[in-house]
Amino acid sequence: MYVETGLLWSPASAKVLLLFVLKYIKEDLLLLSQMFDPLIYAARYGHYKTVELLLNKYGEDTEQMGTSCFNGVLIHGVTALWCAAKAGHFEVVRLLIPACFKGHMDIVQYLVEHQADINIVDNDNTTCLMVAGYQGHTDVVRFLLERGADLNAKCHDGLTALHFAAARGHMDIVRELVSRRATVVEDKRGMTPLKVAADRCQADVVEFLLAYLLGASFANDQINYDIQKTFHYLHAAMTERYRDPQRLFPKERLPHIEAYGLRRECKSLEELENIRVDHDALHMEGLMIRERILGSDNILVPNQVFYRGTLYANRREFDNSIQLWLHALWLTQRCNCKTHKALLIPMELFYKMVHLHKPLNAVSVEQVMSCSVLEIQRSISRVDSAAEGKLPQALDNYKTNIFAFLYLSCISTKTTCGEEQRTRMNKHIYDVIKMDPRSDDGSTLLHLAVSPGTQVNSCYTKDVCIFPNAQVVKLLLECGAQVDAVDHEGNTPLHVIVQYDQLICDLLTLHTIITSLVEAGAHTDMANKQKKTPLDMCSTSAAKDLLKSQMKMSLQCLAARAVRKHSIPYRNEIPKTLEEFTEFH
Repeated sequence: MYVETGLLWSPASAKVLLLFVLKYIKEDLLLLSQMFDPLIYAARYGHYKTVELLLNKYGEDTEQMGTSCFNGVLIHGVTALWCAAKAGHFEVVRLLIPACFKGHMDIVQYLVEHQADINIVDNDNTTCLMVAGYQGHTDVVRFLLERGADLNAKCHDGLTALHFAAARGHMDIVRELVSRRATVVEDKRGMTPLKVAADRCQADVVEFLLAYLLGASFANDQINYDIQKTFHYLHAAMTERYRDPQRLFPKERLPHIEAYGLRRECKSLEELENIRVDHDALHMEGLMIRERILGSDNILVPNQVFYRGTLYANRREFDNSIQLWLHALWLTQRCNCKTHKALLIPMELFYKMVHLHKPLNAVSVEQVMSCSVLEIQRSISRVDSAAEGKLPQALDNYKTNIFAFLYLSCISTKTTCGEEQRTRMNKHIYDVIKMDPRSDDGSTLLHLAVSPGTQVNSCYTKDVCIFPNAQVVKLLLECGAQVDAVDHEGNTPLHVIVQYDQLICDLLTLHTIITSLVEAGAHTDMANKQKKTPLDMCSTSAAKDLLKSQMKMSLQCLAARAVRKHSIPYRNEIPKTLEEFTEFH
C-alpha cells in the first residue's frame, strides 16, 4: 500500500521505516492480520523519527484507531497518542499533541497524572489550555484549570485562552475563564477578546462580555457615567451567570480591599438588589468588577480608581480619596508602568490638606514615599537602558521623580507620627540618598533643598513646599546626605545657600541652614571649579557674616589651601585620600 503511494520512494524515508519494521514489527506479527497502522506502532515503541516522518511528510491521521500489545495483552481501539502516553514515550507525546489534540479526557488525565507539564508550550508558545479553548473542549478546559493551568499565559502573538475561546464562540469556555478571573488584555495587534469576538461575528460572546464589563464601566467612567445603566447591566450580567441552574458560574471574587471600603462583590441577585439605590456601593461594585475582569495588572484599571478618588477629594472626603489613590498607585506600579504623573495626584491632596490645616495620615504619606522610591529606581533603570530617541523623555520622567520625592520629604516634616512611622519614612529617604539621584545640573537632594531656585509648580505646593527649606535640610542630613557633595560646577550645598538673598523676611532660614551644614561637617573653604569658596560666593553681607561666625579653619585645611595656592606638586606624593581632600581646596 505504501509503496504505491510513494512512501518508500525516498531512500532516506525507506531507511527509517525499514529499520523500524525490522526492529519492532517482528514482535507483533500476530497483529498483521488485523488493521496495521504504522503511526500507532511507531508511537508504541517510541520511534521519534518515524512518527515525525509520518506526521510531517505523509499526513498520517492521528485519530486513526488500531490495535497494540502491552505486556502480552492485545488492546483494541487505541490511538497513537494513547500508545505513546501508555508506554511513557513523552518526547513522542509532545510531538503528537500539537497535531492531534482532540479533547480526549482519558489521555489528558493520564498525561497529567504521570507528571506531564500542564503548561508545556509548542514553538508558538501555545499551551494545551489555549488549544482546548480553541477546539471547544469544555471538560478538558475545566480539568486543566482545576490542575493549575495558567489561564493568563500568552502565545507569541499575545493571545490568551480567552482570545481563542472568544474567537470560536465557545460560550461555556468563555464563561468558565471569566468566572476564574481571566484577565482581559490586548494581543500584539491591540485586539481584546471582546474585539476578537466581534471581528468573528460571535454575537453571544460579545453580548456576554459586554454585560459583564459594561455595567462596571458605566459606574465610574468620567465621560459616560450613568448609574441607571450601571445597575441595568450589572443585573443582566448576574442574571446570565445564574441562567442555567445546572451550569452555575459563581464568582471568584477579589479579597477584601481597603480602598473599596472592605466591600466584596455581590454574588447573587438579592445582594445586588440591596444596593440598587446606594450609589457609593454601586461605584465600588464597578471598580471591583473591572479589577477582577480586566486584572490587577491591566493599565486600564487604575484610571477609573483615580477618577473616583478625585470625586471624593472634591467632596473633601479625604480618607476615602487617599485610599483609592494609593490603590491606584499600587495598580499602576504592578503593571510596571511609569507613575511619575500618578504620584503627583495624592501629593496634591496632601498639599491641600496642609493648606486647609487638616492632619495628614502618616501611614498614607509613608506609602506614597514607598511608591516614589520604587519609581526612582525604575526611572534610573529606564534612563540607563533607553534608546537614543527615547532618552529625553526618560530623563524628563526621572527628573520629575526626583522633585516629587523632594516634595514628599517636605510633606513628611509636616506629618505628625509615632517613632515607628518616622523611622519608616526616614528609611525611604535614606534609600533614595544612597541611589544619589541628580538633577540636570548635578544637584543632589541636599542641593535642591537649600536652593531658592528649586522649581515648585502647583499653587498648593508653593504654599507648602518652600525652598530653601531648613527642616528638609536637617532631615536629609539626619538620613545620611553627603554635606560636601558637589554639582557639575563643583558647588557644595554651602556654596548654594550663601547666595540666598531674600534676607529681609527669611534671615532665620539662612542662619539655620548654614549652621546645620557646618555642624554636619561642611568644609567652609572648599573651592568650586572657579576656585571660589562659599565665602567668595556670598551674595549679601549678612550671609558673609553668618558664614564667618561658623568658620572653624583646621590646620589640615590651611595646609591644603597653601599647597593649591602655591601650586606645590602633591600627586603621588601624599595618600590618595589626602589628594582628594587637597583638590577640594
